[in-house]
Amino acid sequence: MGPSTRSAQRRTARSRRTVIAYRVIDTVAGLEAACAALQSGTGPVAVDVERASGFRYSAKAYLVQVFRRGAGVFLFDPPAIGDMSPLQRAIGDAEWVFHAASQDLPSLNELGLMPPTIFDTELSARLLGWPRVGLGAVVERTLGIVLKKEHSAADWSTRPLPQDWLEYAALDVEHLVDVRDIVAEELDATGKREWAEEEFEEVRTRAPKPLPAEPWRRVTGVSRLRGRRNLAIARALWLARDRVARERDVAPGRLFPDRSLLAAVAAQPSSQGALSGVKAFTGRASRTDLAVWWAAFEEGRTTTDLPAERVPSDALPPVKAWAGRRPEADARLKTARPAVEAHAEFLSIPTENLLTPELLRRVAWEPPQAASAEAIAAALAALGARPWQVAQAAPVIARAFVRAAQAETDASEAGS
Repeated sequence: MGPSTRSAQRRTARSRRTVIAYRVIDTVAGLEAACAALQSGTGPVAVDVERASGFRYSAKAYLVQVFRRGAGVFLFDPPAIGDMSPLQRAIGDAEWVFHAASQDLPSLNELGLMPPTIFDTELSARLLGWPRVGLGAVVERTLGIVLKKEHSAADWSTRPLPQDWLEYAALDVEHLVDVRDIVAEELDATGKREWAEEEFEEVRTRAPKPLPAEPWRRVTGVSRLRGRRNLAIARALWLARDRVARERDVAPGRLFPDRSLLAAVAAQPSSQGALSGVKAFTGRASRTDLAVWWAAFEEGRTTTDLPAERVPSDALPPVKAWAGRRPEADARLKTARPAVEAHAEFLSIPTENLLTPELLRRVAWEPPQAASAEAIAAALAALGARPWQVAQAAPVIARAFVRAAQAETDASEAGS
């Protein structure tokens, strides 16, 4: 597409903007009518999800937006509708276009909505090396249209949804297929289309992360607590907060934040009244449900089931400790990391998209016995790197490891 064609498309896109009164589809009859229209449309479908993160306990979808050429924009209310399988049947054979699909797919899968193939404009923008990859920036770069993003952190469980919120939600998908076409041309022109398709498929088929055995240990700052008894109190408070949050479908942090939990443990109150007097123990439910939190505190203070201070982990040691614990691994990482960064810059993509830092650290800490490009390629693949990443990164890492080993040999010989 030449510059004149793209400018004309941008002017056309601007001229199409008119004020539209959007409505939410919240009945089975409305869903079936919308699905008939979507099924008669053509080409890919743009899909987006609005959740109530930070407001509700669950991460379920409170609004699903869908656009298809020849059909238009449809805004669905899944909690009101219930069974969303007609939508899957209507668009289940089309390519689904997302911006940051990894954020939306879990909520869609929970509704039984599963795309056969996807195209991700945010991930594509990263692979193209664009400096700004948010939806607004990508739409503006490709179509010359400025989107308002003031409702991105809204409570989408609100009913009824305000009209300006609905317009915001509709615009998230209205232009996405046009953006997809321009981005696809750029991927083709730069030879990155196959890379993108491998990334899309990895996101589409990514398995959910397993739930941690002790989720309470994710409390921000809990690692600073000393003593198994203090950990037991933190665990009891977390479990009580989580139970109440689940029952009320409210985000746990809205009852009281993690910092308040740690403040209560640190204060070691001797009574419910003393807990009430802890100024740092704040939050919407810190006083209204004080009896619940005090009961949890007492449970943690008296239980004989004390948690371990340390839990087994397959996490690597902090990089700053490598020089003392495994100097040869430290040398490999310090040589390979700038080499990978330089190659990413050559390819005009962010380093973390070429290869995540975790994968590089793991192969540097425990490299294959013969650190050839082929052996490192196999190690990266086993760790989950995509074929295009392996092809690009393995030779770079292999050469870096050889240089690190040679430098170590030279230093040893010089010191002997």
